[in-house]
Amino acid sequence: MRPSRNFIDEFRHEGLDETSSTNIECFARAKAGETGNLWVTAARQTGGRGRRGRPWVSERGNLYASLLLIDPSAPEQMGSLPLAFALGVYRALRTVLPTGGQPLEIKWPNDVLIGRKKTCGILMEAEFLGDGRRAVVGGIGINIAHKPDNPAYPVTMLSEHGVPCSPDELFAHLFRETASVLEIWNRGQGVAEIMNAWRAAACGIGERITVNLPDRSISGRFTGIDDNGFLLLDEDDGPSRAIAAGDVFFGGT
Repeated sequence: MRPSRNFIDEFRHEGLDETSSTNIECFARAKAGETGNLWVTAARQTGGRGRRGRPWVSERGNLYASLLLIDPSAPEQMGSLPLAFALGVYRALRTVLPTGGQPLEIKWPNDVLIGRKKTCGILMEAEFLGDGRRAVVGGIGINIAHKPDNPAYPVTMLSEHGVPCSPDELFAHLFRETASVLEIWNRGQGVAEIMNAWRAAACGIGERITVNLPDRSISGRFTGIDDNGFLLLDEDDGPSRAIAAGDVFFGGT
């Protein structure tokens, strides 16, 4: 599904040659009065980072993009936004990957995998501005020509899967597909449709997993996600849980 013409026209894009972080750039613009729906891309980041402050490889040849949204939904609807972003990336990658290759899947909450190896990370951040507005930034890094040397997870890059696209070409797909998903999401009102599409692309539902939480690790069977975007886990020798955030490892180890 393509976004409606009126909706996609609400989004703008500014491309930079180099910046410390496209997320940081978006927040700086929000504090300066930017009204949102702004994509910022960079050919290179000097201070790219992932979740929990982890460094993110940011050499030229990969795609580094952040989308600034201002007050995108009511607070209670925000939990599904990271999953909506992941769905947009998934659909963008689906347009460039050859058919018949290794499976393209989403690992909860928002990593995108090819053959169970990570090719994209998404960092969602939010800040309240001085005028009371809330700035939300979705930062996206996609491995096209480079990947980390010592990753915490198995990783891959698009060039290993016969994809010759440039960062600019891939961003054009990302721009369109993210707009389409956000139009369906509709400030959280269309979350059920987003969650259904996410489940269809999900990696590992029904399998044993371990979820690393800040204070402990728990294992069990991954039974799905609820309509708030929480991971549902049937814990070993324990209760069923709805988990809002954590690092997932397949196989229960």
